[in-house]
Amino acid sequence: MHIHQQFYGVTLNGTTASLFTMKNDNGVTVSITDFGGTVVSLIAPDRNGKMLDVVLGYDSLRDYETADGYLGALVGRVANRIAGGRFELDGEVYDKLYINDGENHLHGGKVSMSYVVWGVKEFAVDDKACRLVLTYRSPDGDEGYPGNLDVTVTYTLDNTNSLSIRYEAVTDKATPLNLTNHAYFNLGGYASGSILGHELCLDAESFVVTDGALIPTGEVRPVDGTPMDFRAPKAIGRDFFADYEPLRLAGGYDHCLNFTDWRNTAGGEVILRGVLYEPVSGRRMEVLTNQPCVQFYSANFLKNPLFPLKGGLQQRTQTAVCLETQNMSGSVQHQGNPDFTDCVLRPGEVYDYTTVYRFSAD
Repeated sequence: MHIHQQFYGVTLNGTTASLFTMKNDNGVTVSITDFGGTVVSLIAPDRNGKMLDVVLGYDSLRDYETADGYLGALVGRVANRIAGGRFELDGEVYDKLYINDGENHLHGGKVSMSYVVWGVKEFAVDDKACRLVLTYRSPDGDEGYPGNLDVTVTYTLDNTNSLSIRYEAVTDKATPLNLTNHAYFNLGGYASGSILGHELCLDAESFVVTDGALIPTGEVRPVDGTPMDFRAPKAIGRDFFADYEPLRLAGGYDHCLNFTDWRNTAGGEVILRGVLYEPVSGRRMEVLTNQPCVQFYSANFLKNPLFPLKGGLQQRTQTAVCLETQNMSGSVQHQGNPDFTDCVLRPGEVYDYTTVYRFSAD
């Protein structure tokens, strides 16, 4: 096991960013920068032992700082969209959230947690795992949200080839909170092209219906009999072009799927909820979490020609899969609806969720 720190670059405002590389005894290697807590690369073996990077990203800090897409970044305070950039909480209206997606607020705002350098509390290694602990204080009024919010995110790589991400947070005033990581995975290797041949299985019984702006309508619909049903493994491309309104409106998959029995399991034991498999390489990624939901995104908007990916690779839609474990999209504006999760953190409470991405090959 090994972890080391190196200079990664200097941000536009003059802050130095570092890159932390963790490597386990099997050769699985994960590089994370304290800029946005971003997963820059993740190198894992195929069935023949060939090591390839399986996450999309950019070549430099400046690209991560100026590009869109949140590739590999920590996202918050609230992942996904908040309609109109406003919400009401405890009788008070908050209507100054930054508008960065049409008329709506997306992924915490303009800067938020994804475009800042986090504090490094610890980076260490023992005989069982490598560990990187990042911290950030989001001040009261940050991006329009109430309360001083203190966040700790711990990345751990162990010899089961598991990358664990634990999110912890406390606040001094009630605030919406829904943290996730926005890694883009392609298990054939980040430059291998379409992910429509990847097979996906998700233990999810329902999904959140959205409108043409991808804003939740308030309807939660069973997956049974729809292209959203991944309870048995199937190729992502099998139903991708189905004549189904939620797919047409989103340009593919970009939906919050709610895990089976999420009401009773959220925040509890970390359990297996999904498996992504790439049949050519044999790489498999298991997703274990105690989050209630996952945003399944098929990179429908990955097409900005101004920001090539690593090695000059042009962005292309459907060349990655995002499995962003989180609370239910729309929870901020559907507070009190029993079909939605509670995404409000209050003083005295501790936000504490963990997601594990475990890699193997067969």
